[in-house]
Amino acid sequence: MSQEQDREAEENTRTAQPAAEGPGRGRARAGRRWAGSLPLALCVALGAIAGLGGYTFVYAKGASYLQDEPSACANCHIMNEQFAGWQRSSHRAVAGCNDCHAPHTLLGKYVTKATNGFWHSFAFTTGRFPDPIRINPGNLRVTEETCRSCHGDIVHAIDGEHRGAPRLSCVRCHESVGHLH
Repeated sequence: MSQEQDREAEENTRTAQPAAEGPGRGRARAGRRWAGSLPLALCVALGAIAGLGGYTFVYAKGASYLQDEPSACANCHIMNEQFAGWQRSSHRAVAGCNDCHAPHTLLGKYVTKATNGFWHSFAFTTGRFPDPIRINPGNLRVTEETCRSCHGDIVHAIDGEHRGAPRLSCVRCHESVGHLH
């Protein structure tokens, strides 16, 4: 074959339609064309989320929430009233925010802090926080257990739970002990 015949045969091979092409094959090729863009789009989306999350973490002083300093709880102006109430309370000398509001295990503490931090940030950002702020059921359980761990002797003496009566709620009667209003 001559060079010209070779080029002609190659051109015919490139432009020839496969005999088995049926409905949808053209769409499959178009889908493959866009499939290469999917990883890029995913990387861009994840990068944007990570960047926005990182910016928010720095702007909101997120690293301070990983510590035990009570003033970190007042980084967000929504908690200023609770922080000021804690400063006036009898518990200020013996307990900080995490002592009553976070589990005492390392994993439990940071899982609770991360979960609360996410929902507090979401509520603050969207303006969907209750006024006044109320403790959620999960955090109430943590606080109740903390009351019992520090004041176990007193609680045991008055709690009817060991006699088959319902368990007393410490914060039902002592709601403002940690945060004087």
